[in-house]
Amino acid sequence: MHRKGEMVVVNSVTPNIKAVGKALTVQTYPGDWAKPVEAIDLAMPGEIIVVDAGGSEKAVWGELASWSCIEKGVVGVVIDGAVRDVDEIRKMKLPVFAKYINPTAGEPKGFGEINVEIYCGGVKVNPGDWVIGDDNGVVIVPKEEALEVANRAKDVFEKEQRISCLLYTSP
Repeated sequence: MHRKGEMVVVNSVTPNIKAVGKALTVQTYPGDWAKPVEAIDLAMPGEIIVVDAGGSEKAVWGELASWSCIEKGVVGVVIDGAVRDVDEIRKMKLPVFAKYINPTAGEPKGFGEINVEIYCGGVKVNPGDWVIGDDNGVVIVPKEEALEVANRAKDVFEKEQRISCLLYTSP
């Protein structure tokens, strides 16, 4: 998985907040916020809603959907499209990642599907894949590779800790 899985042009809307969870995927028509909101009802605590909104500049997410996520225990939202109400979302400290910020909301037409394979930020995402996001961006780890990637990440972390100790304890 080395150097794969990172989303392109999907950035943190809520700085200094990290998110890790399993993906609940949403495919929606550009600007259609009905399926993303419907996904909140289906989401389990600890999941991250990942939305392919076709890179649309019309917002499919905002303050009320974010409040509903917090109430439900959803730990983050990733949107290949636009989000609005970012001042309020930042106050809530819900990790939200999006391609655009735009005050104009789309329309609730109801097109799309939930829990299907999607492409978000140029990356294939399946339901249950691991989503990791922070100020650096969003990475998708396929569920089949999660254990191997976690073990490799732990090894890298331990090596970095040893190097840090050497750098900061040297005379």
